Amino acid sequence: MKQLKPTANIAPTTMGEILKKHVALEVESLDRMYLNLYVGDIQTPYGAACFFIKHRGKPVASSKLMEPMTRAFVSELNAYAQAQGIPMVQFKHGERKDDIAAEYRQRHGEREGVVFIGVAQEKASAMRTQRIKLPNGRVGPTLVRSTAMVNQYYVYLHDADFGPVFIKFSSYFPFTGKVCLNGHEYAKCQLNKRGIAFKPLDNGFRSCADPKKLQAICEGLDETKIQAMINKWLKRLPQPFTPQDRAAGYTYEVSMLQVECALTQVLDRPDTGRRLFEAVIREHLDLGRPDQVQLIFDRRIIRRTPSRFRTRVIRQGVVPSLHVDYKHSRIKQYHKEGLALRTETTINDTRDFFIGRRLCNLPEIRRIGFSANRRLLSVQSLDCDPTLGAQTAQRINRPITVGHQRASALRFDDPTTQALFSALVMFMLLPNGFVQRELRTAFAAFLGLSPDQITPAQMTYHLRRLRLHGLITRVIGTHRYTLTHDGYRTAYFETRLYAHVFQPALASLHPDAPANNSKLRAAFDHLDHQIQRLATTPI
Repeated sequence: MKQLKPTANIAPTTMGEILKKHVALEVESLDRMYLNLYVGDIQTPYGAACFFIKHRGKPVASSKLMEPMTRAFVSELNAYAQAQGIPMVQFKHGERKDDIAAEYRQRHGEREGVVFIGVAQEKASAMRTQRIKLPNGRVGPTLVRSTAMVNQYYVYLHDADFGPVFIKFSSYFPFTGKVCLNGHEYAKCQLNKRGIAFKPLDNGFRSCADPKKLQAICEGLDETKIQAMINKWLKRLPQPFTPQDRAAGYTYEVSMLQVECALTQVLDRPDTGRRLFEAVIREHLDLGRPDQVQLIFDRRIIRRTPSRFRTRVIRQGVVPSLHVDYKHSRIKQYHKEGLALRTETTINDTRDFFIGRRLCNLPEIRRIGFSANRRLLSVQSLDCDPTLGAQTAQRINRPITVGHQRASALRFDDPTTQALFSALVMFMLLPNGFVQRELRTAFAAFLGLSPDQITPAQMTYHLRRLRLHGLITRVIGTHRYTLTHDGYRTAYFETRLYAHVFQPALASLHPDAPANNSKLRAAFDHLDHQIQRLATTPI
């Protein structure tokens, strides 16, 4: 029988192989962003009182002063819509705003301007008047922070640079707002302006004639461009605050409410990606555990860290997706439209990472989000490709041949190997490395010998073994050696594994070991008991 040759149609089996060989397009971009609009000086009752008393010259601060501001703003907004021929749409309870917006956007096309204004009654932050007893004994009004059901005005617009955007204004004091934009839509607008061909995915890209330019555009979307776009539309649209208010410093500031950092990897073989992603879901149900979360988000997890530490797999009625939670943030991973692997970190509270919410902190939030995506893929690649670990173990624990030179194995359970690795760990942080004599002194101590009992020829032999196994390298033109990247990691890991895992565990299992509370000893004692019971029970 003829041996079948591997063909290009054989599906790759590991995450690492997929990401290295079968990614046709990779795009790292901000996705949806929800931003807060607020006037900082009036967010507290004291600040609101100062606005009315010190700035506007009113004798007291009361909610009655807020109603005229609401009426004026709503009237100006209606007049603006009528003058510009902009539809006003009343959202009904339970309606999907995105579906309604899609219909109006399709009719509006891609010309810059307001598409329509939607009105919905929603709960919002508000100030109300409360009567309290004053220090002079009289009863007087004061402002307190509260919530109220008020009309929210959604201004859906199309921006020449950002594409679909909406700005939401509350119709009641302190007139907070929100901005929603999408980094992928921004990139599409920029590609169209430059005449670069591309095929879109829903909220992403399937292909692009110039992938490097696409990535550069995505990286170029920064807080300066976002702030400029917001300022442009705030100047064009009616505002609750008069020109006199704005001149006195009562202007909108921008903070981050939600930021999505997305990595999209379009696969050249969609069927392979689907099968692989289903396997990834099965193999990574433990990613939400604290030890895994701190690896992915690069944050130390302690007992007081607030989080549910869970991995969720959502399958019912939707595309299967994997979710890993950390505090108020999460990573979502799914197979997008059967064509691409989407890994997406959503940061809902920048203070989870001890970073302020102001828009100027966007670069650091981007770094954290994109790094979390990459670390998740790195963990999955290693877990899905155990041959990497097996190859590393075999390379060290078996003889090796480099060119015409052969070196014996560095076996894990060999006391000589453990002494060599322990000696190497002592030189980890020395930038100039070590010479044979220095290593021999440390090596002999770990073997319980004096340096005179180890000959230079023996040390030459051991140095040669370490060098051919790739753990040390010789400094050119000298007799000094330094540890390689793999060298110090291997030496440190194997010595700690031997000293803190294997020795204590095997000691606790020894028949002559004293009774202890070891969980491992208890488990084996239970196993012995069950085997003995099974052996003595009549069939």
